[in-house]
Amino acid sequence: MFSTTDKKKEKINFRFQKAISISSRSLVKNAIVALFKKENQKLESLDIVFCSDEYLLDINKVNLQHNYYTDTITFNYAPKNQKEVLGEIYISVDRVRDNAARYNSSIKTELLRVIFHSSLHLCGYKDKSPAQKKEMTLKEEYYLGSYKKHVSRGT
Repeated sequence: MFSTTDKKKEKINFRFQKAISISSRSLVKNAIVALFKKENQKLESLDIVFCSDEYLLDINKVNLQHNYYTDTITFNYAPKNQKEVLGEIYISVDRVRDNAARYNSSIKTELLRVIFHSSLHLCGYKDKSPAQKKEMTLKEEYYLGSYKKHVSRGT
């Protein structure tokens, strides 16, 4: 599904306000690039910031006027008339760990799910209605499955 030699992966940066282990970073970046291509979106650049619950809560309060914890917040800074995605994703490491335990999943799988979920938001998908949530979940599962197949083949 995705190439390990794709130059666009260099436009994806991981930043750490809170530490979390991400094995095979280049494969994760390639999977994100592949997602954008499959969704017919051009990715200009993407910063993914791994942070604490409190850090993300502050962003949620200031930017969205929400006073609750969340696993991710996504921003697209591209002008409305620009087709390329210029994005920033904030992911709470604390929520990822809690969700992995709650859903009996590995931290890596839950982290990938949130990364793909946020990337899909940048591609225009919403998750407010039951139908939107169902579509988003199916897309997450598709990209998670594609990633795992790719990794299991060792390519």
